[in-house]
Amino acid sequence: MFSIQERIARCPAMLIAAPASGQGKTSVTAALARLHRRAGRRVRVFKTGPDFLDPMVLAQASGQPVQQLDLWMGGESHCRALLHEAAQHADLILVEGVMGLHDGEPSTADLALRFGLPVLAVIDGSAMAQTFGALALGLAQYRPGLAWAGVLANRVAGEGHARMLRDSLPPHLAWWGALPRDEAFSLPERHLGLVPAAELADLAQRIERAADALARHGDGAGLLPPEVAFEPPLPELSSRAGAALQGVRIAIARDAAFCFIYAANLQVLQEAGAQLSFFSPLADAALPPCDAVWLPGGYPELHLEALAANLPMQQALRAHQAAGRPLLAECGGLLVLLQGLTDVQGRRQPMAGLLPGEAVMQSRLAAIGLHEAALPEGTLRGHSFHYSRLETPLAPLTTTRPARAGRSGEAVFRQGRLTASYFHAYFPSNPAAACALLRP
Repeated sequence: MFSIQERIARCPAMLIAAPASGQGKTSVTAALARLHRRAGRRVRVFKTGPDFLDPMVLAQASGQPVQQLDLWMGGESHCRALLHEAAQHADLILVEGVMGLHDGEPSTADLALRFGLPVLAVIDGSAMAQTFGALALGLAQYRPGLAWAGVLANRVAGEGHARMLRDSLPPHLAWWGALPRDEAFSLPERHLGLVPAAELADLAQRIERAADALARHGDGAGLLPPEVAFEPPLPELSSRAGAALQGVRIAIARDAAFCFIYAANLQVLQEAGAQLSFFSPLADAALPPCDAVWLPGGYPELHLEALAANLPMQQALRAHQAAGRPLLAECGGLLVLLQGLTDVQGRRQPMAGLLPGEAVMQSRLAAIGLHEAALPEGTLRGHSFHYSRLETPLAPLTTTRPARAGRSGEAVFRQGRLTASYFHAYFPSNPAAACALLRP
């Protein structure tokens, strides 16, 4: 029998963090991944927290699927297993943080401390001089015990500005260089975050240009960070799915309107024996042969006319529900099953009508945060993030419990085998419960 020490996996690793959102973490992480890929290294990238959009960009940059590391949503053992597995096959592990380094409970800093990940701070220096050094020092010293890789300045005005920022750092904080302001490698955004990777025809070129800039202006950006020792996970106590979906055919919506899918969720279904197929509610007239349907979140509000015009697909979904087959609808998937959806300009289109009610998009964020849903199948963890407001006479089956006190829960609706909510479930939090939702 091997000891824990013998089963430790070692790999150079680093966590890319920032003092706040919007500082350029994703651009820098993507550039680092591409730079090391150019050097022939196998790069694995992870994203901290619940996020569908950043991983799409990071997967393009690294050439590998990007999974979540979230101590609350997935749990420490799950995160440990992902890192340990990656360390056995990769030459470099990069982890992109979420929000600011010390924001949230658990925070990006909590993740770095738990797994000994050295932190590279990306700080937007565009409106700063010597305060840059004070901010970097505060980030590094706010939590004792954080391993520190260095500091990289983003969106600087020129060489003189970069020198000023570099000279503001105390000697023990390594300078990683400065990236200039350049729209050529910036990543455009919309109301739920970055524009999805599939909609950016020039994304590969943007990543290449960011890597070029990092190679020119990033001091040591092409060098490997220190090795981190990743211990194997302890035996899990949570229930596993086993072969719960052996032979079950699951049709999953995936197109420009429905693209919010965790790679880990697909893995859970496949490991349980499910046969996955994908379809487009925008373009397809029928469902693929299936026993269950999953409608994930996305941007149905940006495709109202196409969704409303696809009457055969609406009829196919109604027939699926009428046959008593499982249908899981999350956020955008919930919206498309209502009687109608109105966009932020006030334009309404009829939807599939499997659920009574209407939703209206608004310019103000309606809900964001981590949630836990106690369902008859078991308890799942996940999150919600939406701009729409729902009005329905339907009484909820249950309401999720927000991780943060004082927040409102999300209603979970059920009609027959149809389960719908704004709640996005993270299947690894309870594989058996997730599979039960989709098992005929």
